[in-house]
Amino acid sequence: MSLLVVGLSHRSAPVSVLERASLAVDARTKLLADTLAAEPATEATVLATCNRIELYADVDKFHAGVAELSTLLAQHSGVGLDELTPYLYVHYEDRAVHHLFSVACGLDSMVVGEGQILGQIKDALALGQELHTAGRLLNDLFQQALRVGKRAHSETGIDRAGQSLVTFGLEQLADGAEVTEWAAGKRALVIGAGSMSSLAAATLARAGVEEIVVANRTRARAERLVEILGQAGVPTVRAVVMSAVADELTRADVVVSCTGATGLVLTAEAVADALGVAFDTAAPAPGAPVAAAPDDLDQHAAWVENGSATAAAQDRAARRESVRPAAVGPARIHLLDLAMPRDIDGAAHRVAGVRLVDIESLAEASADAPMAADVDQVRTIVADEVAAFGAAQRAAHITPTVVALRTMAADVVAGEIARLDGRLPDLDEKQRAEITQTVRRVVDKLLHAPTVRVKQLASEPGGAGYADALRELFDLDPQTVAAVSRADLNDPNRGRS
Repeated sequence: MSLLVVGLSHRSAPVSVLERASLAVDARTKLLADTLAAEPATEATVLATCNRIELYADVDKFHAGVAELSTLLAQHSGVGLDELTPYLYVHYEDRAVHHLFSVACGLDSMVVGEGQILGQIKDALALGQELHTAGRLLNDLFQQALRVGKRAHSETGIDRAGQSLVTFGLEQLADGAEVTEWAAGKRALVIGAGSMSSLAAATLARAGVEEIVVANRTRARAERLVEILGQAGVPTVRAVVMSAVADELTRADVVVSCTGATGLVLTAEAVADALGVAFDTAAPAPGAPVAAAPDDLDQHAAWVENGSATAAAQDRAARRESVRPAAVGPARIHLLDLAMPRDIDGAAHRVAGVRLVDIESLAEASADAPMAADVDQVRTIVADEVAAFGAAQRAAHITPTVVALRTMAADVVAGEIARLDGRLPDLDEKQRAEITQTVRRVVDKLLHAPTVRVKQLASEPGGAGYADALRELFDLDPQTVAAVSRADLNDPNRGRS
């Protein structure tokens, strides 16, 4: 069995495709159930964030696995396979491990070095464990990814290479000014009370805004966030229902929105009305998707080496001039849209007095950001950890065979001691114990060197065949080896942090 990941992210696909392909929690659950029902996969989990959707699976056939996982992603995302295919990337075995470890360290994030991805990886693992779709391989992989990500943040200065998406977004809104100076005295409206919105509200509070209003579909969640912000020392903080957003918009200087809505929360017309200005609805909307040429699944072999960055790069180049983070003239209201799908109409940037920063413009801004020297250190950590993970997996592959060999040896010792008891019934307990111990020591010493060496050899690239050789040389029962593997998989402590 081998690890396979099929996915798309802000690096391979335009925002217009990503937001249509986003997966709700119930859709992820159904996707995992259908993945396990498919023939090539024996375990699976999905990593779904605002700017990436990746399906991880343990498969026994590469091409069949790629085809099946691609089809399932298309079915559950609602984006047709022909349209989705050019933006998909495929990673297999060690390359898949390298990809996840890089993601965990923030190397593949829109803002390099951000740490929120670790929580999202933890959530992906928890979902697979809850649904019993993550087995030994994915449990080991995701647990190790979490450790690698934490190691990168603790041993290097990767945090200096970038900030959280919220902080980066606010810096873009501030347009070169210090965020604390820009935010001082401003009134902020935060739409949504989830983790990203809460982070945004806390960041605004630290930046020194004068007032924060939290609007959420569930009033209780908004009030809970307000209580926390009040303890943080925000001078004025209030909770309102979503129907009050239009009124609050007329008083806000800064709006941050990140909800789970499937449609727009703020239209360009609503923003224009709040500012009391006219808006030309006939003008072309910014960020209109560029049609992608359909492709064939035969391209997947090339994607393993090259990814699908070309199609995405062409799409971004065509749209670069059509998406602007600010309207012409001084900004009267600053809008930060962190949702996927988007909460705020992209056309709002054409409203006079509006500065809009969204996931798409953040991607454009971060693409040109300088990389810190610490990134090289993290890449070295990732490479070392990938090698260590591969060695551990190969060594683990032979462990059941070694255990079965020692079990067979123990059975031989027990049989010979029983035969000795029959032939020398007058042995006292002390003599019998000494003989038993001596025979066991002889067997252990004979097996020690070859079993240690075979584990070392098995951990090296190409060492998978040593398990087969060991089973053949000692005529081990395959059922005994399989029983050891099943016992290992059923260990309730396996894969738990």
